Amino acid sequence: MHRSAARRTSLAVLMAVNILNFYDRQLVGALTEPIRKEFSMSDAQIGLIGTAFIWLYALAGLPLGRVADTASRRKLLAAGMLVWSALTGLAAAAVNYPMLLLSRLGFAVGEAVVAPAATSWIGDLFPAAERSRALAVFMLGLPVGGAMSYFFSGPVAQAYGWRAAMLLAAAPAVVLIPLLLRLQEPLRGAAEAPREISGQPRMRTILRIPTMWWIIASGALLNFNTYAISMFLPAFLSRVHRLSLAGSGMATGAVIAAGGALGFLIAARLGDRAVRTRSDGRLLSAASASLMAAPFAYFGIGAASVSAAIPLIAVAYGLLNSYYGLVYAAIQDIVAPALRGRAMAVYFLAMYLCGASFGPLVTGKLSDLAARRAAHAAGATAVTEAFKAVGLEQAMLIIPVLSLMLAIVLYGGSRTIAADMLRREAPVPAGLYAR
Repeated sequence: MHRSAARRTSLAVLMAVNILNFYDRQLVGALTEPIRKEFSMSDAQIGLIGTAFIWLYALAGLPLGRVADTASRRKLLAAGMLVWSALTGLAAAAVNYPMLLLSRLGFAVGEAVVAPAATSWIGDLFPAAERSRALAVFMLGLPVGGAMSYFFSGPVAQAYGWRAAMLLAAAPAVVLIPLLLRLQEPLRGAAEAPREISGQPRMRTILRIPTMWWIIASGALLNFNTYAISMFLPAFLSRVHRLSLAGSGMATGAVIAAGGALGFLIAARLGDRAVRTRSDGRLLSAASASLMAAPFAYFGIGAASVSAAIPLIAVAYGLLNSYYGLVYAAIQDIVAPALRGRAMAVYFLAMYLCGASFGPLVTGKLSDLAARRAAHAAGATAVTEAFKAVGLEQAMLIIPVLSLMLAIVLYGGSRTIAADMLRREAPVPAGLYAR
């Protein structure tokens, strides 16, 4: 197979793996309302499912990132897919909240292989000037997989129950695993210009890169927002705008699909062009997109009608999603090829433990608190569904606030990345390499 065709094939399969990754990851968000009602769960308990997943996902990523830098990424991805798909199917057998929670913990270990292995693989397929587009294509798995999860899971759950939706989500791995194992994996550093180095760079060099700290902080803020949206948007549309289970799932799918397409277009069109113009172009573009997302999120959450809320939230989600193609490519710009799997694992550990883990949990707790306050202010003795709608709407206003903070942090990273890119191209002291 011609080299360019082989690269496209590999990228297509990796994107399909990522689609399934996010399809299965968004299931609990898509099925929140029927699961909540069956197991009599609070919003905080719903949030804990997402948070517990994130804790284990982030911790498992560190050793798996090291494996991704030293062993077969193809086999690692196949094994991870087998584990997470099996646990997704087993979740259909849950008869109570603890069983569902445990199934999602095992699921997290399987999914933790995707980011370090796949992004490292793509970094070796494409040269620096083409990586924003390639990583934007790969990260289409997030909106496409998430949208498909909401499109299919809500209607399937409404017609056949949420357990049937879980079983459906596990099935595609049967096809994808053989396709993945047929790919030819590139050599590490294959897309880089030759450098006169010996040995392997040490792990601590990652934490000596100033821009990496800014990027880690930005990931925490971004993932707080995106996980809060994915977990609670269907519930928000059901409670506040009175959509049915199927309707809220379809509407959420539309938000994620349209937003994901917008994010892809921004990253693909601006990312590679921006870095050719100026070395800080990718991070400046991401900062600008985050700044613009804040007002769209604010007015979308407070909109009086669903016809106004959906497009506004979709634009905000799309602007936030442009982050992936832009910032993931920036990580590749400042980290040596032999450390990219571990760099992504460190990044994911920090951003998930400090950001994504709090997104569902804090939003859920804020929702419960605001609902109780609304009930108390009205003199009610019980927190009804109407008060829960008020509580969730108020809790989600944290999203535009953190979007503004994200823009500030990304701008901070843009101030240091030029020096870090030059430093990576310079000869590295021998003490930073393992012999």
